[in-house]
Amino acid sequence: PSSAKQKGRLFQQTIVRMLIKAFDLEADDVFSRSMGASGEDVMLSPRARVLFPYSVECKNVEKLNIWQAYKQAGDNSGGYEPCVFFKRNHHKPLVVVDAEHFIGVISDTI
Repeated sequence: PSSAKQKGRLFQQTIVRMLIKAFDLEADDVFSRSMGASGEDVMLSPRARVLFPYSVECKNVEKLNIWQAYKQAGDNSGGYEPCVFFKRNHHKPLVVVDAEHFIGVISDTI
């Protein structure tokens, strides 16, 4: 259990670093919530929330029930768009968002 929590914690921190770099944020704008705490896995400042209006759930497991993970993200979303970042050993991280939302975001950039 402790190694699984460490694996999850490291993945959350990876996502935090990715967000900080992608949106040119400060370390206090994005941070990882402690393992076992309820709510979103990645906490965002108001500035970060404007740039990245998502509620983040992180999963670093070999087998994932994506439907359950997405429901958990939605339950914790607080009105923001839920998304699930996930990965397993020796694979790149992926992210899941609602398909209609994704199409809307992509169509707005064209």
